[in-house]
Amino acid sequence: MIEQGRQELIRPQEAARLLKVSKWTIYRWIKEGRLQATKISKGSLRIFISSVQQLIDEHKVYKSERDFQKG
Repeated sequence: MIEQGRQELIRPQEAARLLKVSKWTIYRWIKEGRLQATKISKGSLRIFISSVQQLIDEHKVYKSERDFQKG
């Protein structure tokens, strides 16, 4: 759980692992605005864990939904 008023940051490689995509996909999603990130120093990029969690939540498909989609 994320503390109130404090945003946890993770590296692009960690976000890629959590989302099961390549780090290049992570960089593309940042550019497209799908993930929120910040530069913490020259060349160092960190991603807000809350934006990763939001992306996961938006794309969850539950078993009953998959069964319904199959017809």
